Amino acid sequence: MRIGLAQINLSVGDIGGNLAKILSYMESARAEGVDVLCFPELAMTGYPPEDLLLKPSFIGDNLKAVDEVRKASKGLTVILGFADRDGDIYNAAALLHDGKLVDVYRKHYLPNYGVFDENRYFQSGTRTPVYRLGDTIFGVNICEDIWYPGDPTRKQSVLGGAQLIINISSSPYYMSKVKAREQMLVTRAKDYSAMIAYCNLVGGQDELVFDGHSVLIGERGEILARGKGFEEDLIVADINPSRVFRSRIHDPRRRKEQLLLMAHSGDVELVDIGVGKSGKADKPEITQTVNDFQPVEEEVFSALILGTRDYMRKNGFTKTVIGMSGGIDSALVAVIASEALGRENVTGVTMPSRYSSEGSVTDSEELARNIGIELLEIPIEKAFGAFSDMLSDVFSGRGPDMTEENLQARVRGNILMALSNKFGWLVLTTGNKSEMSVGYCTLYGDMAGGFAVIKDVPKTLVYRLSEYYNKWKGRDVIPRSILTKPPSAELRPDQRDTDSLPPYEVLDPILKAYVEDDLSVGEIVSLGFPVRTVKDIIKMVDRNEYKRRQAPPGIKITARAFGKDRRFPITNLYRE
Repeated sequence: MRIGLAQINLSVGDIGGNLAKILSYMESARAEGVDVLCFPELAMTGYPPEDLLLKPSFIGDNLKAVDEVRKASKGLTVILGFADRDGDIYNAAALLHDGKLVDVYRKHYLPNYGVFDENRYFQSGTRTPVYRLGDTIFGVNICEDIWYPGDPTRKQSVLGGAQLIINISSSPYYMSKVKAREQMLVTRAKDYSAMIAYCNLVGGQDELVFDGHSVLIGERGEILARGKGFEEDLIVADINPSRVFRSRIHDPRRRKEQLLLMAHSGDVELVDIGVGKSGKADKPEITQTVNDFQPVEEEVFSALILGTRDYMRKNGFTKTVIGMSGGIDSALVAVIASEALGRENVTGVTMPSRYSSEGSVTDSEELARNIGIELLEIPIEKAFGAFSDMLSDVFSGRGPDMTEENLQARVRGNILMALSNKFGWLVLTTGNKSEMSVGYCTLYGDMAGGFAVIKDVPKTLVYRLSEYYNKWKGRDVIPRSILTKPPSAELRPDQRDTDSLPPYEVLDPILKAYVEDDLSVGEIVSLGFPVRTVKDIIKMVDRNEYKRRQAPPGIKITARAFGKDRRFPITNLYRE
């Protein structure tokens, strides 16, 4: 059997565009002699469609598009993710064969944690069918279904005799997930002596990035083929499911489990597809590719590039503008934007004030030259002075404080938004996760913008990614002076981030422990951090939820990001 995994980049709500891409990949697969072609979860609608699923017209349009795929499936067996309707809405996979709708599988396990909210929209499926195509019996399930060590995968392989399990997925990326996910799939293959064909989505959708890395795994857990990371790919591989029997007769666990399931579980329905037809009578031998995993910095950088490019492209923007402070955060955002969009589509703006160091301008100029982007210089002194004069009577008797610092940030935010309005440029904000966690940012100031590229990137990782980028390019595109200068907002004389925060090497592990791992004060202190420091940081995190609710969306790259992933009430009086 020749199987194809169409790892494609789809757009939520663009049913016509998604259909066109699906049909194009079907033609490519037919030319490659593919017998069974798999598409990702909810490929027809894009993932996640969220409240579009509450529109009957949207469901109807997606069903019409599925029927077009059916008509085009001559000579192919196609597994296609879509939104099914039958008295309720289902996350489903259509099995299309040679111009016919053979069957529909409906997802059993609907994730409702982290960024997922599928119970809001879908009913769970209950059937556990398997399919016979020629000499091969295979099962189909959807994303979360295979994360569970039991059914439906167990029933399909043990009771249904499936030699191959096809899982179509839209599994979003975060650091460390890619290898962990594949290890889970390897475990399933070994447990059930079954081949696993895993087809994942690729591309950016709002906060989420889908990494691809579709994979074909043998019944002993060996990797037969692996798709590219963060790129579209058509993975084509020849498999021999008949060899599965040889492994199974050597596994006594299977016999015991079969008896147990027969006594306590429902039947597995066998659907006979037929003999099957190849799209190509004469199939030349193909070379199966196992693409390597990327090092973590390269992996994250790829995710940030893809997420930025797709957010811009899918929302109709071609050009962007970035406030360039001469610091490491804006430098990293600028190089990500230039890689994602092309340097000709990126404009930097330096906005010096009376407190700006000489390096904030000169470093920005050097960075812009190195990247090859346009740099505008718009001093903010006149605007800041006008605000100060306008408020002098009201503020009489009160000395300068954070108010004046935030005024400068808000003047800069106004300038960037004015450029955005005038020229149609999307403002990319430059705040990192460390700053967003503790509220070291200004509402309507440096938080003003349309997309927050490094919103989920801790400050220490910002430095690692910057060093990686320079190494990748073989030169210091990001000037060494930017990488070595003490971080500063430059909103008052001789200001340093460490005036308000502990060093980032201390801050970031505490934030990870509290924000991502939900550790208590005592548990974090037991890791070796001072109790006062821990309490102060947690207090800052808790009281700044209101700011984060007003921040633009940004790319999720950690296990738990702010927004859809971590949701805390703004009005919250609980304290440890």
